[in-house]
Amino acid sequence: MATSLRLVCFVAVAWLLASSSQCQGQLTSDFYHATCPRALATIRKAVRVAIARERRMAASLIRLHFHDCFVQARLCFHISHRIPYKFILSIGCDASLLLDNAPTIVSEKNAIQNFRSARGFEVVDEVKSRVEAICPGVVSCADILAVAARDASEYVGGPKWTVKLGRRDSTTASKDRAENDLPKFTDSLDQLISLFSDNGLSARDMVALSGAHTIGQAACVTFRERIYDGTNIDAGFAKTRQRRCPSVGGNGNLAPLDLVTPNSFDENFFKNLLQKKGLLASDQVLFSGGSTDAIVAEYSRNRSSFFRDFAAAMVRMGDILPLTGTSGQIRGSCRVVN
Repeated sequence: MATSLRLVCFVAVAWLLASSSQCQGQLTSDFYHATCPRALATIRKAVRVAIARERRMAASLIRLHFHDCFVQARLCFHISHRIPYKFILSIGCDASLLLDNAPTIVSEKNAIQNFRSARGFEVVDEVKSRVEAICPGVVSCADILAVAARDASEYVGGPKWTVKLGRRDSTTASKDRAENDLPKFTDSLDQLISLFSDNGLSARDMVALSGAHTIGQAACVTFRERIYDGTNIDAGFAKTRQRRCPSVGGNGNLAPLDLVTPNSFDENFFKNLLQKKGLLASDQVLFSGGSTDAIVAEYSRNRSSFFRDFAAAMVRMGDILPLTGTSGQIRGSCRVVN
C-alpha cells in the first residue's frame, strides 16, 4: 500500500540568505530610474496626502512594512530524500501581508498580531493605483511598502534613508508563519532579541526599530494587564491610561504609545521608558534592568544616534529575503495574485 507523501518544514533563514546573496545584490536605489522615473515622487505625494488627512497613518504605514518583512522563509523537504521543493512559503519583504483571503491563501491580515490592528491597506491601494496609471506592471507592492515607510517617517519629522528597490511580490501568504514570527506585546526581552536575531538583526537594531512606537496608538486589550497588574510601571501613568481602558470591556479603545508627543517622530518614546511609562509590556522590557538598558538611555538623550540607527535598521530590515529577478511577480493589485 502506498504511503502518503510526508514533508518536514523548517525555518531556513541562514540557508536562504546565503543562497540569495546575489539576488539581494540586485536591490538598488535607482532600480526604476529607466522603467518608471516618476515612481518615487508619485508614492511620496500619495503618502503625504494620506498622512495629512490622518496623522496616525504614518505609524500604520511603517508598521505594514515591518510586519511584511518579519514573516520568515520556510522550506519543505521530502523526509526520505531531503530534496528541497521548488516553492518557498512566506518570504520576507514580499508584500505577502497585503494579500486578501483567496481559495489558496489564508491572509496574514488574519494573524493575531495583524487582525483589526494592521491598517493602511486602502492607502497602499491608492498608491498602487497611481503608480499603475503611469507605469503599469513595473513597480512592486513590496517596493511601495518600503518607500511608503520611509516617506511616512520623514513626513512626521523622523529620519529618512535611501531605499533599495527591486523587490518582487509573493504569490503566497502564511497566517501561521505570521503568528509565529511577528513580535507579540507579551514578549520578553530575550524573546524579542531572538526574533530579531532570526532575521539577521541585532539587539541594537531591535531597540532602534522599536522606537517607531514614538508614534501610533495601541488598543486597550494590548496594555490592560500592564496598567492594572504591572509592577514596572509609573503609578500615575497607569491611572491615566485606565481612564480609557476599563478593567472589563473597551478592548478596542485606543491610546497613544507616546503620551507626550504622539504625532511626532522623536526620542520621547525612550524617555518614557526611563520613567516606566512604556504603554506596552514589550516596550518597557527594553528598559527593565536588562542588556538593552544602555541603548535606551543613549537614544533618550541623543536623537541623532536614534535617527541614524533607525534608518540603518530599516535598510537592513528591507533586505530580509526579498524576491528578485524572475521570482514572484509584479501584482497589478496588491490584494490579489495576478
